[in-house]
Amino acid sequence: MNELDTLVDHARTAFAQAATPADLENAKALFLGKSGRVTELMKGMAQLPVDEKKARGAAINVAKQAIEAALNARRQALADAELEAQLRAEALDVSLPGRRRVGGGLHPVSRTLERIESIFASMGFDVADGPEVESDWHSFTSLNNPPNHPARSMQDTFYVDLNGEDGTPYNLRPHTSPMQVRYAHQQVKKHAALFEAAAKDPGVSAPEIRVIAPGRTYRVDSDATHSPMFHQCEGLWLGQNVSFKDLKVVFTDFCRTFFESDDLVLRFRPSFFPFTEPSAEIDIQFQSGPLAGRWLEVAGSGQVHPNVVRNMGLDPERYIGFAFGMGPDRLTMLRYGVNDLRLFFDGDLRFLSQFQ
Repeated sequence: MNELDTLVDHARTAFAQAATPADLENAKALFLGKSGRVTELMKGMAQLPVDEKKARGAAINVAKQAIEAALNARRQALADAELEAQLRAEALDVSLPGRRRVGGGLHPVSRTLERIESIFASMGFDVADGPEVESDWHSFTSLNNPPNHPARSMQDTFYVDLNGEDGTPYNLRPHTSPMQVRYAHQQVKKHAALFEAAAKDPGVSAPEIRVIAPGRTYRVDSDATHSPMFHQCEGLWLGQNVSFKDLKVVFTDFCRTFFESDDLVLRFRPSFFPFTEPSAEIDIQFQSGPLAGRWLEVAGSGQVHPNVVRNMGLDPERYIGFAFGMGPDRLTMLRYGVNDLRLFFDGDLRFLSQFQ
């Protein structure tokens, strides 16, 4: 065995002993690097006579090709071994049963909204719908809440880069009250002849406006009992002889039906809202269960302010009534015993599946 055959054998042995690609590259440098054995042999040809260079060069090239072939073979073997290890680590047991497609269901807040709509529908209330991006006039000014009014500070928080006809930017509605105003305008327009006849003749009764407005609303607020996006349901009943007593009867009947409890007690606390006068917060108290004895705020309410009635296109001297606003999210928390509002919006199936 000559010198070049021995060199090829040494290279094959070194490559075979390389356990990782990095080790293989280090072994390669010993034979094919700038200072490797093959490179040194090529440099040594400079001292050979001309007639020996051709034969020597050809022999060295044959040895170099054999070393490169051994190197590539070992590279492929290491790559195959790495792939095999990866496949073993990521192996799938195809004998396991597949995942079943489980049936979906309504979100707990959606269940509450459907329940609210059903109860008020039984009392003769319509359900209104409207845009979530609203004009300043519908969101505030029409509700007796003009620009720079201090009552706006907690509500006018989300705006979009688009101005309305009055030059003010549109906002993400902070409550569903704008839907009441829109609905009232629609009814006045739809039954214009009846409203005009009632305006001319006190003996003619115009149609009543009886509606609830459920939907998403937005305010900068986030904690265990508040969310930047939340749901609200507002109600409106306007007529020629609708009183605060009607509000108490309607809302008491709603709460007792919603919670399926006849021993539920309601309390109306004096408060202030720019769109009602007089105004009241509505609290409820359970007589039994884990919340027994505690007063819990569930809604705001009051007689509709004359300015708001006027902005709805009606005469406040002839049309009176009440409005209320409640949070379906909070009602859902009370109904199902949930203590953190954020759970409704996290999308955790472990939580949501409990309501299916």
